[in-house]
Amino acid sequence: MLRKLLIGTALGSGLAFAAHAQDVKEVEMLHWWTSGGEAAALNVLKEDLAKQGFAWKDVPVAGGGGDAAMTALKAMVAAGNYPTASQMLGYTVLDYAAAGVMGDLTETAVKEGWDKSVPAALQKFSVYDGKWVAAPVNVHSVNWLWINKAVMDKIGGTEPKTFDEFVALLDKAKAAGVIPLALGGQNWQEATMFDSVVLSTGGPEFYKKAFNDLDEEQLKSDTMKKSFDNLAKLVTYVDPNFSGRDWNLATAMVIKGDALVQVMGDWAKGEFNAAKKTPGTDFLCYRFPGTDGSVVYNSDMFGMFDVPEDRKAAQVALATATLSKSFQSAFNVVKGSVPARTDVPDTDFDACGKKGMADLKAASEGGTLFGSLAQGYGAPPAVANAYKDVVSKFVHGQIKTSDEAVTQLVNAIEDAK
Repeated sequence: MLRKLLIGTALGSGLAFAAHAQDVKEVEMLHWWTSGGEAAALNVLKEDLAKQGFAWKDVPVAGGGGDAAMTALKAMVAAGNYPTASQMLGYTVLDYAAAGVMGDLTETAVKEGWDKSVPAALQKFSVYDGKWVAAPVNVHSVNWLWINKAVMDKIGGTEPKTFDEFVALLDKAKAAGVIPLALGGQNWQEATMFDSVVLSTGGPEFYKKAFNDLDEEQLKSDTMKKSFDNLAKLVTYVDPNFSGRDWNLATAMVIKGDALVQVMGDWAKGEFNAAKKTPGTDFLCYRFPGTDGSVVYNSDMFGMFDVPEDRKAAQVALATATLSKSFQSAFNVVKGSVPARTDVPDTDFDACGKKGMADLKAASEGGTLFGSLAQGYGAPPAVANAYKDVVSKFVHGQIKTSDEAVTQLVNAIEDAK
């Protein structure tokens, strides 16, 4: 398993990592949080640990989807150069755990009652073979619209409740000379938007069967074809310079009023926060039309590696700080996400945060909390990567029709299983 996991490491990629310091008072963290909002959120943790006397060794690897960071992590692990922790997504945590390179946080988890406060959906990815191997940091949901309120007011727009109403809203923005839809043409961004389109088009049960259960009948259905047709419609509202754009630059287009709306996970709200914007006054947050009542989620986790004994105290301090109620509130207020534990008060959260917390609780209790395929929680990485590849080829015109897209999606997922 470890050998398979490390195929394709980028030892020659030019990324160089210093040897581990032996000082137990240091936390080495690999992550891809490099935008303004993300960096501000991470500072909350750095400051928390600094108060306890722990130095922070930052290993940032830019790239909003985390692919570059995971390539760097493979290189580190292949060299036996384990970080204290790494930002990771669901199935990647389980892969490294199966490879036998993760640490064991169970003693800390039991002492602090993580099993009672962390939702079962997150425990599925943070516990392996009965042992806690990762500390969940947050819960993000991807089925959001982020709208510039001034532009919305200018065009006389109202919250779209259906896909057709969303298209009509985009038409209003286009007629007013505003870029209707801000999108970054990177495969993870395109697939993240498609997660919402599929949920909107087919409904909760369809999304689950297609993108969590990988049911072939659903994947090759007319509903999936219609989903691709709807995606194609949305792409007609994107500006011609979208290819390769980073997600936070697309968010900035909405913040500045150059574009009306972005379909993006709630990490986008961290950018609005960093720009000192207020929900209801400067921007609006709505669920993607047709997805109210469901939450498509991912969760940033700090995967903890099997470090030497003299580095474990720092690792325990990191894990304890990460799951503390105070950090869960302070971090997620800044990040735009909601806490990874359900017993954190929503007192300090803004209107979008309170809605996110309430939506998560309702979806978790109602059976409409679904792992995002684009974000590494719907299926293992090979399947997610195949999915992102097909969606991106469709968006960029390499796949010409929705019929062809459905065929290629079915084949790609089958090959990746």
